[in-house]
Amino acid sequence: MTEKLIIIGSGPAGLSAAIYAARGGLNPVVISGREAGGQLILTTDVDDFPGFEEGIQGPDLMMKMRQQAARFAARFVEEDVVSVDFSKTPFTINTESQTLQSESVIVATGASAMWLGIPSEAALIGKGISACAVCDGLFFKDKDVYVVGGGDTAMREAQHLSKVCRTVTIIHRRGEFRAQAALQNLLKQKTNVKFMMESVIDEYLGSTHLTGVKIKNTRTGEIVEHTIDGVFVAIGHSPNTTFLKDQLDLDEKGYIQVFEQTKTSVTGVFVAGDVADHRYRQAVTAAGAGCMAALDVESFLEEAQNTV
Repeated sequence: MTEKLIIIGSGPAGLSAAIYAARGGLNPVVISGREAGGQLILTTDVDDFPGFEEGIQGPDLMMKMRQQAARFAARFVEEDVVSVDFSKTPFTINTESQTLQSESVIVATGASAMWLGIPSEAALIGKGISACAVCDGLFFKDKDVYVVGGGDTAMREAQHLSKVCRTVTIIHRRGEFRAQAALQNLLKQKTNVKFMMESVIDEYLGSTHLTGVKIKNTRTGEIVEHTIDGVFVAIGHSPNTTFLKDQLDLDEKGYIQVFEQTKTSVTGVFVAGDVADHRYRQAVTAAGAGCMAALDVESFLEEAQNTV
């Protein structure tokens, strides 16, 4: 059986696409993956998604979106995609246990935040450790936070946090930053922004929430314990596109190249969300992109039908 549409990914982009596609009569299949829900699954309080005046937990938001898609008869495959073949139609998608074919595809696999990878980190993500200042900064209003990183991303995160936090300290393992000089100069002018060079976080402290960190000087090896309210890891994101190598055009960082808002380098394969967006990386922008992709798929399939 050849499907009309397969959506790869089940974050805000993939589920929004599923809602619109299902309501449009495309009867989509969503390959949600074993870690369904995208980055919001790692988020506790979500206060910036419209419609929830009291906020909502990230996992709860994703469950509501999934249930909404299911109400319109979207179908779900709880497996990861192993490989795809976009060289001919119908497109072929291989999961862990089955092979699916479809007339069209929306790739909405997102991008994963890069973490420090130290043992004490995973348990405190969303409990004082974040990778998104725009998403979580307001939770640290008038508090003291650290930003880890030395590139443009770290500078922009620190710039945003400096507007709401009491102090922002940028921690960087080297003696100088890689970020644009203009971004560095902007932060150096702020009285509540500090810099801790040649330093790395050696350990996070706290059981139910972050209470502090141990900082190691990369030059001397000295380790000092610091009390801190929050840590923002800003060392980049990695788009989830490994399985797309040699199938779609990717940029130098691995993000899918986009044409005309939602189109990829292969006709009939569309894209939505953070897997192509390395600038905004917000749930609401991903959801909007999912809507656009679904509408474009509907138009694509109608045009294809009319040419038969």
